[in-house]
Amino acid sequence: MKKFLTITLLLFGFSSISIAQQEPQFTQYMLNRLSYNPGVAGASGSMCGMLMYRNQWLGLKLDAPEPGGTSGKTPTDYMFSFDSPVKFLHGGIGLSVYQEEVGYHSNLSAALDYAFRMYWGPGNLAAGIEASLYNMKFKTSDLQGPDDLSGHSGVSGTSTNDPAINNAGESDMLIDMSVGLFYQVPGSYYIGASVKDLLAAKSSVFNYANARTLYIMGGYEYYIPANPSFKLKPGILLKAADFNIFAYEASCLLDYRNAFWGGINMRGGINKLNLDAVSLLGGFNWHKLKLGIAYDLTTSALGGYKYGRSVGTAELYLQYCFRIIIPQKPPSIYRNTRYLL
Repeated sequence: MKKFLTITLLLFGFSSISIAQQEPQFTQYMLNRLSYNPGVAGASGSMCGMLMYRNQWLGLKLDAPEPGGTSGKTPTDYMFSFDSPVKFLHGGIGLSVYQEEVGYHSNLSAALDYAFRMYWGPGNLAAGIEASLYNMKFKTSDLQGPDDLSGHSGVSGTSTNDPAINNAGESDMLIDMSVGLFYQVPGSYYIGASVKDLLAAKSSVFNYANARTLYIMGGYEYYIPANPSFKLKPGILLKAADFNIFAYEASCLLDYRNAFWGGINMRGGINKLNLDAVSLLGGFNWHKLKLGIAYDLTTSALGGYKYGRSVGTAELYLQYCFRIIIPQKPPSIYRNTRYLL
């Protein structure tokens, strides 16, 4: 019973974290900037569709109360996004759909982005705005109570129904918005700042509010003088939830002729200067297709070499970009001054 209670509290802890942190977390953040800043919409100059998948804490064992039961999922994330420049809007638009499953919670969100872009200095500056729709669900059908443990010694069968829980499940829907600034010099560097969930929308069903999250990101491309075929791409992403919880992502990639890349990323907290994960990244470009993979080595207490602890986190990235070029029509009327005499 103690084990059952511990697992239950742990799962509700995961659920609380997932609700309080609506924003997605991806190791390959440098390839997925639109998720953190609406000003990125249309920044590549191409139409780009992107898919991401993340399975966190592989191997972490959350034993079910009984054989055949369920203990809920460790965090699993899915994301699709599409963005494109739109000339007559003087910028770009973007669309993102994100789903997260953790514990007995399932969170689905959709965001629509618009970025106004103008040339400034050697690069271009964009101001973006985003409208977001969140749908959260809590599955109670998988919860197990004492009557589900009636076959265990020392446990008597009683009703699972809890008057404080709607056994049909709980759900709620929220609307929020985000803003961001993004400046880039293509092929050289980029820097951006954004605030996600600016309205801090509140849920009366789950009794919580979205956390306003500040993101500051930047990256640089440095060609190695001894061999210009290689270039280093350091990057950083700083996060501040409600300006209280601070975290960072710091990465460095080695790129070969824009065809292959590999590198390392570190994630941790700034408040307590802890290291949560060290990640290995790699990928390649093939024509208009880009494929990336990342593997996080868990360095927190959830990891280790003991059975049942996390052996890491796997993440996949897939992007396809293309351009539609409409050729200009030749003039149908020719004017010559000789015919005007």
